[in-house]
This record gives sequence, C-alpha cells and structure tokens, in this order.
Amino acid sequence: METAAYLTTHTGPPSPKRDAIMAAALELFAERGFHGTPVPLVAEKAGVGAGTIYRYFPSKEALVNALYQTWKSALGRRLLDGFPADAPVREQFHAFWSRIAAFATENPKAFAFLELHHHAPYLDDRSRAIEMELLMSIAAFLEATTRKQVTKDLPPAVLIAIAYGAFLGVMKGHWTGHLPLTPEVLDAAEACVWEAIRR
Repeated sequence: METAAYLTTHTGPPSPKRDAIMAAALELFAERGFHGTPVPLVAEKAGVGAGTIYRYFPSKEALVNALYQTWKSALGRRLLDGFPADAPVREQFHAFWSRIAAFATENPKAFAFLELHHHAPYLDDRSRAIEMELLMSIAAFLEATTRKQVTKDLPPAVLIAIAYGAFLGVMKGHWTGHLPLTPEVLDAAEACVWEAIRR
C-alpha cells in the first residue's frame, strides 16, 4: 500500500508564527471543539495578534481544515508507508493496530482532534478527500481479506466499525483514566478484535 500523493502537510517556507498558531489551535480545538474556540483565544495562546492569524488563514474554517489535513495526512502516512503488503493477513492486521496505537499515544491531542472533527460540516473538499482516500485504502485491504476467506463476509465498513470502534473504546478508557494503556492491554485488545472479524 502507498499513501496517496496528495496526503501531504504544509510545504511552504518555515514560519514560527504559523507553527505556533497551528499548535495552539490543535490544543484548543481538541479540548473545546470548533465552536467553543474563538479566534482571539487561539491568538492569545499562540502569542500573536488576532490579525496575524488571518495573514495565514483567511477564516477559522481554513485553520481547522489546515489542521485536519496535516494530521490526517500524518496518520495516513503512519498507517500505510512501508506497509507489509506481502506479510500474512494476521501480521498485516497487527501492523495496522500497532501503527494506529503508536500514532494515538505519541500524538494524543492530534488523535483526539481528528476523532472530534472527522464528521464536521465545516470540513472542506480536500479534507474529505484525504479522509476518503485513507478509508478506501483500508477498505481495499479488508475486501481482499474477505475474498481470501480470512475475515468475515461483511462489508468493509462494518469490519472497520468493529475494529476502529474497539480501538477508540480502549483509547477513551485511557483518556478518562479508567484503563491503563500498557502494551499488554493493547495486545489483548488487538487479539480480541481479530477474533471478532476473522472467519
């Protein structure tokens, strides 16, 4: 598998102010949501004037889409770059699980942000295209495993919902302090999910 060509982050010249705005917005959007985060609050947290934000992003919608595209692209690359396409299906599933777990634990704010905003009406066409490209790559993998009679004969969307829903439940348990996110917990959860989707 390969990540789509357009799954890239911002490629303009380095800008410390832009980076500060993006970092502040990520934290605030993850904690307060889009509607609960006014632009002046982003500016205050980034240490810039509100007008400075509009030099880089024409609107709050443009800012949230830039963040979404950056981090969804990063997740896509983490999942798909160098994917072990020739490995047995069980090992491939483990690769998916361990890669998304690593991304979520290394980037907890970004993962929470993506989860909070991925169905938002203010996402633009590019953001939705990046989301769809990633979903289609995973769906194609599951279609192939179903044809090989390795996974259950269910639509890919159902298999994705089962696997991702379980993963998200583990992460939410960790975020709320009810579940320690140890390697043993992640491995046990992954084994349970595999049993749920395999034939």
